[in-house]
Amino acid sequence: MSKIEKYKLLSEQIKSLVEGETDQVAVMANVAAAIHLEMGFWWTGFYRVQNDELVLGPFQGPVACMHIGYGKGVCGTSWKQQATVVVPDVEHFPGHIACSSASRSEIVVPVFSAGKIIAVLDIDSKDLATFDEVDKQWLEEIVKVFDKK
Repeated sequence: MSKIEKYKLLSEQIKSLVEGETDQVAVMANVAAAIHLEMGFWWTGFYRVQNDELVLGPFQGPVACMHIGYGKGVCGTSWKQQATVVVPDVEHFPGHIACSSASRSEIVVPVFSAGKIIAVLDIDSKDLATFDEVDKQWLEEIVKVFDKK
């Protein structure tokens, strides 16, 4: 199955899985688990916006950093820029926060609800250059399940 086919199926499964659920943490938990299992990434999870920082939310993978400042690291940069950030090699990202030395590439997708960012979806890979435009497109589609307009 191609990556696009996997994402298409995953997106449909996630929409069905979380339909009608109003608890954002519960939705984050199942979205992280579904992505992690289907795609086989090293670390998959959410950082929730809490006041002036990102706080670790539901995730799959090894232990992680618990607090990230606005504009700090890849997650804080995505939050500040209000845009997806794809990093082919974390060693070359200025200010990268190394929660695990095994992480080599990363994608961070902002999660919007009612026009504001409520979290970021952070995914790490043990391999260089794992993430591309296909990942960006489909992960941005998947996080739309949080958008309560």
